[in-house]
Amino acid sequence: MKFEGTDSYVAPRDLTIAVNAAVTLERPLLVKGEPGTGKTELARQVAAALGLPMIEWNVKSTTRAQQGLYEYDAVSRLRDSQLGDARVHDIANYIRPGKLWQAFAAQERVVLLIDEIDKADIEFPNDLLQELDRMEFHVYETGETIRAAQRPIVIITSNNEKELPDAFLRRCFFHYIQFPDMDTMRRIVEVHHPNIKDALLTTALTQFYELRGQQGLKKKPSTSEVLDWLKLLLAEDLTADDLKKDGANALPRLHGALLKNEQDVHLFERLAFMARRER
Repeated sequence: MKFEGTDSYVAPRDLTIAVNAAVTLERPLLVKGEPGTGKTELARQVAAALGLPMIEWNVKSTTRAQQGLYEYDAVSRLRDSQLGDARVHDIANYIRPGKLWQAFAAQERVVLLIDEIDKADIEFPNDLLQELDRMEFHVYETGETIRAAQRPIVIITSNNEKELPDAFLRRCFFHYIQFPDMDTMRRIVEVHHPNIKDALLTTALTQFYELRGQQGLKKKPSTSEVLDWLKLLLAEDLTADDLKKDGANALPRLHGALLKNEQDVHLFERLAFMARRER
């Protein structure tokens, strides 16, 4: 069972090595990288490439680790008891399995994605240490222990918004997705826009990397944003000549797909103003 990428996902060799190493070690794969570099999509593509079902747990700021195991619906049980419902005599009727429970209970191996773990409280990763390590947990209300029938492939993503605990990191295989170089980006673009003309792609990517490299940029555009930008260029039927700058404007055409805040737009407007003054 080896992951080598898919027709719709260009996976650099270091990334495929990381995925396969985590699978071999039976450790969670912790993937970090800039937003938009394909961390979440990686889990979906691993599942597709290996022919496995996927269970996705999207973490939010309010998410608690317990929700991934199970939740006990005491309110519903109280209401049913007041109505005289016979279901109240079996507490299992009020246990709601979480995503980890679903992954552990699956009879075939699954890919479990824990997406954006750094959004949650700092204690969230620590609260999952034993469960991810032992692949089991105890349900106190029913007295049962839930064990993984087949050890899932666990992929955890982080945008590096906060540091993760050392004890958690020790239990993971770590990989940082570097931002693609131009050659890799060309391969990614050709997957999504196979009919794009070479001259347009070369000019567009040159402008894109020049923009990303600009000092003082608050938010660098991501892979997903350059794909959106190229989609717009193709929709407008623009050519490489249409993208050439006239010196009066440092901003690329349709820059709203790339620059997402006014500070960065003003930065390029100031650069254009300074360039005109020097002429």
